[in-house]
Amino acid sequence: MADWLAELRHRAELRAQAGLTRRLRPRAAGDAVVDLAGNDYLGLATHPEVTAAAGRALAAYGLGATGSRLVRGSTDAHHGLEAALADWLGVDAGLVFSSGYLANVGAVRALVGPGTLLVSDAHNHASLIDGCRISRAETVVVPHADPAAVAGALAAAPGRPAVVITESVFSVDGDLAPLAELHAVARRHGALLLVDDAHALGVLGPAGAGGVAAAGLAGEPDVVVTATLSKALGGAGGVVAGPAEFVRELTETGRTFIFDTALPPAVAAGVRVALGLARAGDDLRAELADRAGAAVRRLRAAGLTVAAPDAAVVSVTAPGPEAATAWAAACAARGVAVGCFRPPSTPDRRSRLRLTLSAGVPRADFERALDVIVACAP
Repeated sequence: MADWLAELRHRAELRAQAGLTRRLRPRAAGDAVVDLAGNDYLGLATHPEVTAAAGRALAAYGLGATGSRLVRGSTDAHHGLEAALADWLGVDAGLVFSSGYLANVGAVRALVGPGTLLVSDAHNHASLIDGCRISRAETVVVPHADPAAVAGALAAAPGRPAVVITESVFSVDGDLAPLAELHAVARRHGALLLVDDAHALGVLGPAGAGGVAAAGLAGEPDVVVTATLSKALGGAGGVVAGPAEFVRELTETGRTFIFDTALPPAVAAGVRVALGLARAGDDLRAELADRAGAAVRRLRAAGLTVAAPDAAVVSVTAPGPEAATAWAAACAARGVAVGCFRPPSTPDRRSRLRLTLSAGVPRADFERALDVIVACAP
């Protein structure tokens, strides 16, 4: 036993030498930190109508769902949320999972049959990558946001069932995938398109219905949408949405759905109210867009390298992992929380700060946070 523990200590030392140590940092309720690291894009996690709905469901159902969805875990709150999500996304049906990670893994696995080829964007989230690996299907990783590369991969496998897999807004750099072009390529080759809409839902599209809706693809029979309920909706859980036949397949065969305890009913009830607020939140989306532009202007004026955001994720390049860690720590010491992304979490091996903007942060605090990020820059 001592040998394997010694090996783990050695691995930890190597990560520390490479600047890749990760630590848990608990936060107290109601802390005074300006949060540019979380994903509460619309500020709904603490909205009084959302927390009140969750409180009522907590009193009615108790702390947890007490079982998987197919045993005792399905409640009126779950079914109401699924119907509301399907209506918002413009699809036949939706199925709620306990996390966005499990929704992605389950969706990819359910789309794979004998001989299926998966064509995956190089910048896809870890949950999509793991879904490809768990499915055991042949996977071709194509250059980022490159419809021509996707077309080439599909053309090289004529007649095979295939699925093109992408995020809509990518979680590291915040750029938007060319969804309409990817769908056209997929359809031309008889392939399906799976889109993880996690960072676009609530932020882009008509009534905030996401990147798929913004691209005019809502309800297309060859498109499957996944999303997390933990970002713009301020809660937890995930959803897979699309044709009713596919949702039925997931319900009856999806291992990450069948064998997992259901999302707590209180969370489902709170998210459903948040969804209604998000649909009506055009003013919040306008504020997010304005802040994204302001952040880019302020940071570039200070000489920093900033990727142009398509939604509410702003990526700021750091010189390396140690510099990124020190930069984030310096910001935290001055009351500003920022995301710190380093290899292996970054698909291109570059380190950066990731700022996730929230309309729930007071404007004056947001502007002060930008000043802190500039002042602490390496």
